[in-house]
Amino acid sequence: MSSISLLKRNVQITLEKKKLTGVTARVGLVLDISGSMRKLYKNGTVQKVVEKILAVASQFDDDGALDVWVYDNEYSRLKPVTEIDFFNYVEDVILSNSLIHKFGRNDEPPVMEDVIQKYTIETPSDEPAFIVFINDGGCKKTIKKPVVESSNKPVFWQFVGIGDANFEVLENLDHMEGRYLDNANFFHIKDVENVSDEELYNQLLNEFPSWLKEAKSKGVLS
Repeated sequence: MSSISLLKRNVQITLEKKKLTGVTARVGLVLDISGSMRKLYKNGTVQKVVEKILAVASQFDDDGALDVWVYDNEYSRLKPVTEIDFFNYVEDVILSNSLIHKFGRNDEPPVMEDVIQKYTIETPSDEPAFIVFINDGGCKKTIKKPVVESSNKPVFWQFVGIGDANFEVLENLDHMEGRYLDNANFFHIKDVENVSDEELYNQLLNEFPSWLKEAKSKGVLS
């Protein structure tokens, strides 16, 4: 059984537990590629993260493709990753590509605006977009604008903090005012290499079901 098949099975178990089977969603992954992330790119950790989130996309998404962005103080929208071409994706598509700005400082709002642009303007859909946003600390307070701006749109932000930096901005997401819907959740994993798939998927899909329900009741989703 391939690594992806095993991960998909673990996703399926979580979907059943959270009564999410039958839900279709477009899945996007936004990866921090600021300087402090360098080691996690070089040692294969980020590749594993891509594979774990691809398994979610392949269960949620009709075409099974995972949309991918990377950002530091600039951002790049990358070619989607699928089960056919995930092997060595990080090395081949990100690290080997000299056109991608990498290992600078982090600036979240521009990449978030591009995510919103893609899912609500370029390719609007009746299906929600589930965005997994990986950050290793120091997230800018200015993320409030895109989070609030997308709170009446079919976009849910699942922020994941990795490592042991400062996540104060993300920890306070629940208290962010001015939103039509509570459209963002955050959890923190100190050591992404050692978290079990079960725990990761459980946390990842923790708040999405209640957001889906509320989005339907408030007319954001049909």
